Amino acid sequence: MTRKLKTLSTLLFTALSFVQCQNYKILVGTYTRNTSSEGIYALKFDSKGVLKSKKLLAASDNPSFLAFSPDKKFVYAVNESGGQGFASAFSFDESQTTLTFLNQVPVLKGPCHISATNNHVFTANYSSGTISLLGRWRDGTLTDTLQNIIHPRKLFGQGRTGPSNAHQIIQSPNRRFFMATNLGTDRVFTYRYNPNNENEVLEYVDEIGVKRASGPRHMTFSQNGDYLYLVQELDASISVFHVAEDGKLSLIQETTLVTDETKKNGAADIHLSPDGKSLYATNRGEANTITYFKVNEDGTLTYMEQYSTHGDAPRNFAVSPDGKYIFIGNQKTDNITVYKRDKRSGKLTFISKDTELGAPVCLLFY
Repeated sequence: MTRKLKTLSTLLFTALSFVQCQNYKILVGTYTRNTSSEGIYALKFDSKGVLKSKKLLAASDNPSFLAFSPDKKFVYAVNESGGQGFASAFSFDESQTTLTFLNQVPVLKGPCHISATNNHVFTANYSSGTISLLGRWRDGTLTDTLQNIIHPRKLFGQGRTGPSNAHQIIQSPNRRFFMATNLGTDRVFTYRYNPNNENEVLEYVDEIGVKRASGPRHMTFSQNGDYLYLVQELDASISVFHVAEDGKLSLIQETTLVTDETKKNGAADIHLSPDGKSLYATNRGEANTITYFKVNEDGTLTYMEQYSTHGDAPRNFAVSPDGKYIFIGNQKTDNITVYKRDKRSGKLTFISKDTELGAPVCLLFY
């Protein structure tokens, strides 16, 4: 009996040691022009959030935002290459931590965000105010554009129109819809996803306006898909929407990241914790903060705390899959900030700002 208990104790100790020694692995998309970065990087952190290794996986021109294929065997990137934008495809070998370039295809001007499904890749193109839809072959390579969607300019009155700046496109949890933001026209669009329709893969369903000049930027869905959370770049507000069965949105709350009205804003990114109980959003400009909200049972938000990002221009951030850490990419100070997250309270504790990487823009766990 004693021997069995000792054996059981040994196994438990080994299992606990394995958990404690786990690594956090992140792919990072960057800006390469006028920075020290050369493309897409792999970073590995230990169980205490300390950087263990940094590796350039693929040299690429301004591969700002990245997306995994659903099986994580391929990585797709937008290349913000000035006048002509591109989408690039790579095969990903996690065991060897390698990216192999497959192909690159042009998209409409100004791609700034990318999403992928089993059959397609979607880019939101800022400068041209469009969504480009590409096909995916089985080997991961991209087809030429199958569909372009133009977001029309918005009439503000007295004959003046605002610019059209598409900023993000994401899929709903039930995979039936895609939502796209347009910063210039202050609108969020809903499209029905028809993966087997060669002529109209994305079908317009509806659009909803938000406050004028608020600048819709990034979104995230609740796990059940009932709620959509939107952060607005220009006024650093957050809108909470209920998502109906038909994909249409209805506004149920507006709140803000602003705690100091004397500082300029530039809200950037928004994510939920894995358990869905906490929401976080970053604000650039002169604020350079990440704000924590508690998610209530009805989907609304309650402000809790705000923290410095210990860097300039927190462009993007990621919550670790186990909910224990948050990693924030500060674009202008070329560093990644690490926060430890209390899984019960949702509060953050600053760990480090010492990870150096030129212009980090997008962080993806793998």
